[in-house]
Amino acid sequence: MIDVYYWPTPNGHKITLFLQEAGIPYTIKPVNISKGEQFQPDFLKIAPNNRMPAIVDHEPAGGGAPISVFESGAILLYLADKYRKFIPADPRGRVVCTEWLFWQMGGLGPMCGQNHHFSQYAPEKIPYAINRYVNETNRLYGVLNKRLEGRAFICGDEYTIADMASYPWIVPYERQGQKLEDFPNLKRWFDAIWARPATKIVYEKGKEVNQGVPTVTEEARKMLFGQTAAVVKA
Repeated sequence: MIDVYYWPTPNGHKITLFLQEAGIPYTIKPVNISKGEQFQPDFLKIAPNNRMPAIVDHEPAGGGAPISVFESGAILLYLADKYRKFIPADPRGRVVCTEWLFWQMGGLGPMCGQNHHFSQYAPEKIPYAINRYVNETNRLYGVLNKRLEGRAFICGDEYTIADMASYPWIVPYERQGQKLEDFPNLKRWFDAIWARPATKIVYEKGKEVNQGVPTVTEEARKMLFGQTAAVVKA
């Protein structure tokens, strides 16, 4: 059994997408980031960066004590290697898959996150910052659209962790100031992933967890966007 410390954000959805697709039993342990539950001592023991998601695998390969993993990209690699699913077995294919996984981790996710922050949540609307990140999001959509030309999925014909990592960050495309119609290859890919039964199950579970309450409320803004080293507890 795998415990998933989770809130229904793009990074949280990545992990449940894998587990749902692979048919792996898992238990969701909600971490309500708008209430500061990511700072609880028990959570910090497995996620020292006070960010979800994180997992605890109670049945690791080879047995022994449970293994905890934090950082969504590291979790996807851990799961893919353990279950030998959703990552190419050949070395060249694996390199391509990990390249695009890290492209999402280092590019698509952070840039879309800044897009969300400055366009949706910042108390002061700064046109330069909004334009900077909306434009960079647009560029990254273009990169992905080009990659998907002639390919069903990011790495070819097979659905992989590279797709699972990127898809949740495209879901809020309207909030990011983007139109999928401008990116026909990306739109085809996006629609194909949404059509997968596991994807629909995952997003329904997300709705059940937060019960339709927005993650970023006025009360949560200071907690989420005002963190310094002072929040890191020994």
